[in-house]
Amino acid sequence: MEYRDLEIWKISNEMVIEIHEMSLKDLPRFEMFETGNQIRRSSKSVKSNIVEGYGRRRYKLEFLHFLVIAMASLRETEDHLDTLFQTKSLKDQGKYEKLKEMLDKLGRKLTLFIQSVERNHRTSH
Repeated sequence: MEYRDLEIWKISNEMVIEIHEMSLKDLPRFEMFETGNQIRRSSKSVKSNIVEGYGRRRYKLEFLHFLVIAMASLRETEDHLDTLFQTKSLKDQGKYEKLKEMLDKLGRKLTLFIQSVERNHRTSH
């Protein structure tokens, strides 16, 4: 099994693409380089930390460490999205709701994945 087979990676990959496109197409020009840049970075951090954690899955604590960082980056991404919508930089409510749903789904799946690793993962020696 590869990290690309993980449902949390698949959802995070889709999220990165959606946020990348939104931040470059739907925001005012000045916002592309401010919060737009931040939301692109935090969303990519979610996916990258899932990948890095999976690469260290032999060591349970390291695996969990990177999954927790991925969750923190997900929460940061949610906050940036909310800020963009509340400040009316992102005016498309449908796009906001679609991204919010995607982030909520990923948060639930990532939480369950972390719980599963905590309960069931065995460290190799």
